[in-house]
Amino acid sequence: MRCTFRLLFLCWLASAPVGADDNVPATIIRLPSTVKTVFIADTVSVKFHRFENMENNEIAYRGDSTMSIGENGDGKQRNGDRKTPLGIYFVTEQLDTSRLHEKYGRTAFVLDYPNSIDRRHGRTGDGIWVHGVDRRGGKRPTRGTDGCIALPNETLEMIEDRFFPNVTPVVIAREVRWVEPGQIDELRSELDAAIARWGNSLQRGDMHTFLSLYDTDFRHWGMNKTEWIAFRAKTLGSRSIEKVTISDVLLLGDPAEDGTYLSRFRLSMEEASNTVELTKRLYWRRTGPGVLTIIAEDSG
Repeated sequence: MRCTFRLLFLCWLASAPVGADDNVPATIIRLPSTVKTVFIADTVSVKFHRFENMENNEIAYRGDSTMSIGENGDGKQRNGDRKTPLGIYFVTEQLDTSRLHEKYGRTAFVLDYPNSIDRRHGRTGDGIWVHGVDRRGGKRPTRGTDGCIALPNETLEMIEDRFFPNVTPVVIAREVRWVEPGQIDELRSELDAAIARWGNSLQRGDMHTFLSLYDTDFRHWGMNKTEWIAFRAKTLGSRSIEKVTISDVLLLGDPAEDGTYLSRFRLSMEEASNTVELTKRLYWRRTGPGVLTIIAEDSG
């Protein structure tokens, strides 16, 4: 179906990916009510898919748009390789492109590349955006950016209000993998249980259980697990945590590393004199049947 500007909105809603039917993307495991939209960029089909979180907790497909990715394809590893990264990212801010080069189009949204998994693998670079195209006309080739994702300006105008800083995920995958909804239920329960163990052990001050959830290959801020345990024992040992509350849990499967999952949630820790609240990210990896361990963590 060819879409003129007048018909673009109808085309966006009407389009349906091959294999979708009543299935759901395997990467979307749980969406809290605070996350209204998830975008999945498919670098093989060069399509930018939009999914909406409905009030009945169902995931509604809202269509796709063409896009342009890095000149040298996907799988970014280093600064200047002109590749688009693969992974789970979040919008951090919207940029005013009126004073930038025309190639960025009507607006741009900054993604938080490199994330904790990227840093774990030593990937470098920054400045990965979802942006428009030259407002003077023309069309970008499917591989025509420095590593960003470029969308038609008309598409960005239509979905601009679906990007929320520090909320909206943009998952960049080689292909969208579709599964039946029931296939995600067991995985969701496993991750929910693992997060609950993490929170409960933190509240009880059970450091043995808490630290056992961290993988032997865990890395954080340049520290290995042994160094991080010493740091964590010192910081937690000086605190008196009375209650831990976990809410707004987002669960996503990593599109580039099979068996790796992101949990992002609101963490509230009540202490004797104050309450600490922050957004926490834990990256889990399946290390055996029914076994999930934390390989990286971050905040925000």
